[in-house]
Amino acid sequence: MATEKRFSPSLTTPAPSRQRFSAPNIIVLCGTLIALVMVALCALVLYQGRLDALDRARDTSRNLALLAERDIERNFELYELSLQAVVEGVQRADVIALPPQLRNDVLFDRAATARDLGSILVLDASGQIVIDSGSLPPRQGNFADRRYFTVQRDHPDTGLYISSPYQSRLRGGAPSIALSRRLSHPDGSFAGVAMIAVNLEYFRNLFAGLSLGPHGAVSLIGQDGVMFMRQPFDANVIGRDISHADTFKHFRAAEQGSFSEISSIDGRRRLYYFRNFPKLPLIIMVAEGEDDIYAAWHRRAIIIGSSMGVLAAGFIALSFVLAAQFRRRMRAESELQLLARTDGLTGLHNRRTLGEILDQEWRRACRTRSLFSLLFVDIDRFKAYNDAYGHQAGDDALAAVARCIGDNIRRPGDTAARYGGEEFVVVLPDTPPEGAAHIAEQIRAAISDLSIEHAGSEFGRVTASIGLASWRPERDDDVRSLIRAADEALYDAKASGRNRVMRASPA
Repeated sequence: MATEKRFSPSLTTPAPSRQRFSAPNIIVLCGTLIALVMVALCALVLYQGRLDALDRARDTSRNLALLAERDIERNFELYELSLQAVVEGVQRADVIALPPQLRNDVLFDRAATARDLGSILVLDASGQIVIDSGSLPPRQGNFADRRYFTVQRDHPDTGLYISSPYQSRLRGGAPSIALSRRLSHPDGSFAGVAMIAVNLEYFRNLFAGLSLGPHGAVSLIGQDGVMFMRQPFDANVIGRDISHADTFKHFRAAEQGSFSEISSIDGRRRLYYFRNFPKLPLIIMVAEGEDDIYAAWHRRAIIIGSSMGVLAAGFIALSFVLAAQFRRRMRAESELQLLARTDGLTGLHNRRTLGEILDQEWRRACRTRSLFSLLFVDIDRFKAYNDAYGHQAGDDALAAVARCIGDNIRRPGDTAARYGGEEFVVVLPDTPPEGAAHIAEQIRAAISDLSIEHAGSEFGRVTASIGLASWRPERDDDVRSLIRAADEALYDAKASGRNRVMRASPA
């Protein structure tokens, strides 16, 4: 079969471009592309699911912030009304002239009994308690050092003031904030302060009822950066100044918004939603831990992603299996095609293929008006050789002669074929008579040099006679004419003593 590769590489070795774009490779490529598209679509769906989880968390945080804000605003509005009633009452002489118990009932109107309120106090200009909602007579205490007192004293236009958290001196250090208003004399001079203490436990209970997940947090912060309350609760966080934290910079940059940031308190990354109260100097912040936001998504992503990965890998593996099967089928078909076009004994083209090649090359020679040469090779006295040495030796001799023919034709366009029995044909396109004669002589000499013993030959070894014909095809010529001419030249070679090359007469 080695000679077959020499004569017709296209029958056994596909061209590089044909290999690259062969059907098996296309099957693998398509299977891989489909798998990649499936994985990409899955990744897109999972990514969209991640965004949806983030949007749901943002909406949840917004809703919780709105609920907490409205609750706080509603209660502070009530506290402010109660405080305003106290301010107006102490400025009326008829109310101040009432007996202490009746005066307190009129001034405080049972507001002091609210669950989340501490004391309601009226302080004079020196900071001393003059009216106390929680005691008759008033408890002793001076609060001139408190911020809610000094702000009202030093800034007449303050209005309602909400203090930072402090520990109450009257209620055993209970954490509180104060709402205060200024009291003024008729001439506008400072007369004291009316204040309401609000227990921070109110905010703690409010925030504890909000569901934020294991790592969520909700905070109430003053616009100066002081922490009023935080859930999960930590007493050490109350009153802390976070005005320099990155998160607080976001809070002051807009009225409301959402962002992801690492907490300055516990170092955990969260999705923050915040709102600045429209009527109070407060900021409500609701934050969900990113681990909580994506927990369910992570579980689904692992299940769906791994399933899609296995499916894609299986799809690619299946495409490789199909490609391998297709490749084996193509190889089998190629081998069958090769067997159908070649002679099984010599490896040369068979007579059927020779007819196709002759027809193709002859038509090409007609188009290009080029010389066309043909060799007719016949082993001398081959029947006698078969009779003397047996058919197996005859087959071996045929194969050896075929190798000699194949080894002496070099150009890709040159072709050799077994014509039948011990006869061979060599097609030499674009070859002048001199070149064809040279090749024929090389083939004859190579066969003779094999020195295969042949007692029935006058030369004592296997030899071959060769007939040569070279024509320049005309429009009405037929390739059969060239074959007949080469056959006649072979007959002349036989008649002239064998083991020689004879040229046909020019057409």
